[in-house]
Amino acid sequence: MVNHLRETIRRHKAGAAEGVYSVCSAHPLVLEAAIRQTLADGGYLLVEATSNQVDQFGGYTGMTPPEFRDLVLRLADRHGLDRWRVVLGGDHLGPNRWRDRPAEEALALAEELVAAYVSAGYTKIHLDCSMACAGDPEPPGDELVAARAARLLRVAEETASRAGAADSVCYVIGTEVPVPGGAHETLGRLTATPASAARHTLERHREAFSALGLDSVWPRVVALVVQPAVEFDHLQVIDYDRSGTRELRTVLEDEPHLVFEAHSTDYQTAAHLTELVEDHWAILKVGPGLTFALREALFALARIEAELLPADECSDLAEVVDEVMVARPGYWEGYYPGSPAEQKIARSYSYSDRLRYYWADAEVEAAVQRLFANLAAIEIPLPLVSQFLPEQYSRVRRGELTATPHELAIDRVRDALRTYSAATTAAGRAAIETTEDREAVHV
Repeated sequence: MVNHLRETIRRHKAGAAEGVYSVCSAHPLVLEAAIRQTLADGGYLLVEATSNQVDQFGGYTGMTPPEFRDLVLRLADRHGLDRWRVVLGGDHLGPNRWRDRPAEEALALAEELVAAYVSAGYTKIHLDCSMACAGDPEPPGDELVAARAARLLRVAEETASRAGAADSVCYVIGTEVPVPGGAHETLGRLTATPASAARHTLERHREAFSALGLDSVWPRVVALVVQPAVEFDHLQVIDYDRSGTRELRTVLEDEPHLVFEAHSTDYQTAAHLTELVEDHWAILKVGPGLTFALREALFALARIEAELLPADECSDLAEVVDEVMVARPGYWEGYYPGSPAEQKIARSYSYSDRLRYYWADAEVEAAVQRLFANLAAIEIPLPLVSQFLPEQYSRVRRGELTATPHELAIDRVRDALRTYSAATTAAGRAAIETTEDREAVHV
């Protein structure tokens, strides 16, 4: 059975500067853009849901793991991407959603969460027990984190065996894990994970897995999350500096099946993403950067709408979004400090993109649909496309893109994805060579 992810890592460990980007978003337009980018590139699509987005109770999207899987696969079917080219992953699977509860209660719920993902066919599982639960020491320490990860691993393996998918699941571990949902504070200087800390994490996890009789699973632990000193906050991006990771990179020299996984790579330049892949961060996670690009497109379209239609016919998308965010501030108020004016700017334009939590709101969704309907009913003048979406204008002029609101929005998201495709190279170009291989791929 061909495993796309393990094949990418095998080629990377053999010396190819190849990797894969992971799309961490549940927005249908972002997912469509990722599917269409994959069709343009060839290769496969890695999509991951986080424990905040999707859990056994629905998460903030209202979707369980089977429901999110079905959304992704329906979109793949609609746009002609074969299901064997889709790999599904679960990110930050652990007690994060229930960390305010006693550890045993939180871990029991985390076991249910992992089982729900694996039984639904997700084959990339990030075991993240790095957060403290009620009554835990702070921070919990590698030994405790590893023991809890081993407990979840056992559940995952038992679930996969019952589902007839033994040996198909790959795992990601690591204690230097960015907080799910993004940084709360304004960031200063970051330091890469010390090599000694990364080695200690690997040793403790290997020991914890062995203690539960799970030694045979270790070759399917394909990635370690460490901090390459890459992050973003509301107004700044901390770019990758490879000079700070020289010692850290040596950790992988004795690990034939392991690469690094980089979280929070959103907004890195193409050059920095390429350097990350070359330096063995072969899995690049991107999420807020994609919904940020979508917001740019939708707000630009709303500006075009305002130029073309009477005020009482417009969607007023930006205003509707802000009104909803002010009325229901739970997803942003703990993240955006400052004056009311500064908070207003952050709600719409922050790199942290807390706005992404509001696209599924009924009022916001209605405004988006009105925007699309208004602009689909008229011919958008090309000078306005040039003014508000200049990259898309260039493609329209070259005959590569049609100037409809849907296509313009999708293409703006693909701009962000094109950077990742170029950086990972193989993710956009690798192909399964034989029909037999294609039929054998497990989704």
